[in-house]
Amino acid sequence: MTRNRAGNADVPIPLMVTYYVQRASAGMVISEGSQVSPQGVGYIHTPGIYSAAQVAGWKKITDSVHRAGGRIFIQLWHVGRISHPDLLGGTLPVAPSALPVEGFVHTPVGKKPIPVPRALETDEVPDIVKQFRQAAENAKTAGFDGVEIHGANTYLLDQFLRSGANKRTDKYGGSLENRARLPLEVTKSVIDVWGGDRVGYRISPHNTAHSMSDANPRETFSYFTGELNKIGLGYLHLIEPIGGRAEFVPPKARLGPTLRRIFERTFILNGGYDLNSGNEAIASGEADLIAFGVPFLANPDLPERFRRNAPLNEPDVATFYVGGAKGYTDYPALVNR
Repeated sequence: MTRNRAGNADVPIPLMVTYYVQRASAGMVISEGSQVSPQGVGYIHTPGIYSAAQVAGWKKITDSVHRAGGRIFIQLWHVGRISHPDLLGGTLPVAPSALPVEGFVHTPVGKKPIPVPRALETDEVPDIVKQFRQAAENAKTAGFDGVEIHGANTYLLDQFLRSGANKRTDKYGGSLENRARLPLEVTKSVIDVWGGDRVGYRISPHNTAHSMSDANPRETFSYFTGELNKIGLGYLHLIEPIGGRAEFVPPKARLGPTLRRIFERTFILNGGYDLNSGNEAIASGEADLIAFGVPFLANPDLPERFRRNAPLNEPDVATFYVGGAKGYTDYPALVNR
């Protein structure tokens, strides 16, 4: 969950160590998105995993989480067109196609509209694969237990996969097989570094922010899930909100049951679950695991609260992305109440 607390040069800071250690009781922590290169930056004060200083900063976090008995995967991230030249040294954001994008980004000098991005040339696309592979190798050096590829929420890999954002006519666009080519090449390269059991992939078929769309989401994501299954991906993480802050997906529109039948390994659902609905989804076989985002931000001891069926802290939404300890490391745990 992006929290915008990284320091200069997008290096993790000591406050982030505290934040992750507070939540080390999770069965597995999946980190906030971490850009795989300077080209992948789309938000201020988000951590990267491409420089030696960033790797060293993350190493302090992973070592501390491990000492606390936890496990932690890093989420590898390239935002693609959801960025601005102010965040990219004056260059345009890159994308599969040069299409207008609705929305704004927060730059160091304030909120600005997203510009029309630059389409990647065919011979540039393999460099994206190299960026993810190097980031996966850096994640090993930083002491992570595995990696999750961020293929959701309208970012670069999602942009290549979905027909509304990808209007290319080369081998990376057009047919469904071509649109899936880059995401699959990235996944194979990361699996080559980590092995399939330590690699996950996150998808959000229903997210229509930032001008995102697809002509046939069920066909697109069924095909893509089948290909991920073939190459030995460890887990698939599906964002399909049943409640919470994100837009509710009605039962008839949900892809979870279809993708669950296709994907043969660990299947994770995410989006507005609570203790009861999460347990029901696991008991019914809809999922193997449930991911909690906002509830874990506001409740660093969420598993213990679930065990006791205790009340939860309310999230302070105004502090999610503003920096500092308030609304980050100061939520009370049960033992302090």
